[in-house]
Amino acid sequence: MTQPVALVTGASRGIGRAVAIELARVGHAVVVNYLQNAQAADEVAAEIAAGGGRAVAVQGDVSLSADRQELIGKTFQHFGRLDLLVNNAGITSLGRADVLEATEESWERVFATNLKGPFFLSQLAARAMIDLVRAGKTQGGKIVNVSSISAYAVSTNRADYCIAKAALVMMTHVFAVRLAEEQIQVFEVCPGVIESDMTVPVKQKYDRLIAEGLSPIRRWGRPEDVAKAVAAIASGAFPFSTGDCLNVDGGFHIRRL
Repeated sequence: MTQPVALVTGASRGIGRAVAIELARVGHAVVVNYLQNAQAADEVAAEIAAGGGRAVAVQGDVSLSADRQELIGKTFQHFGRLDLLVNNAGITSLGRADVLEATEESWERVFATNLKGPFFLSQLAARAMIDLVRAGKTQGGKIVNVSSISAYAVSTNRADYCIAKAALVMMTHVFAVRLAEEQIQVFEVCPGVIESDMTVPVKQKYDRLIAEGLSPIRRWGRPEDVAKAVAAIASGAFPFSTGDCLNVDGGFHIRRL
């Protein structure tokens, strides 16, 4: 099989769903990873198939070692190769507790899903990609980590989430340096305020902030905005880059007076 293959975690909804559909549109076969909602993941795979693409839904909890192994295994079982890993799966702080009330339970769950999972899944994916390159079956691979403006914009009621996303930035750099010699590029895509089911509880707050100029582009971001950034990386648009961050935040990251 010569068609490039992408594994997208947390792809049954929101940003992950949009990324999976866009990658299929630009020519990738897609492994649609999900945690609980099999029906939603099957619908994503069906939408891709209806558009002439190839996709399979695969259940797996990225925080668990056995599930990570199975994700990689089933990717090769179905498609025989892996060219792109998109670490998108993530959860927010449990209960959004103030930093002085934050719990170890929330910390452990958030870090397991948002940092440990991507780290060790990237490790597995990188090893598989290296084997493919050395066997002459591919020319290289790519890993994309979906971070957040919360990596540097403080929310005192989501400390564990913010810290885990900040660590994901360094993780991107570490893998980028180590894997460059193996023909594997590593990128960070940093979404801003994105309209999704995760942001529904804070919609009124951000409606007001956006109207007041939270970002130079005064609208909510959409999952499709993030998907287009990932697809640009997947297409090979940045052949002399690695470890870089693509901000998809309407200009939020620009310091202004």
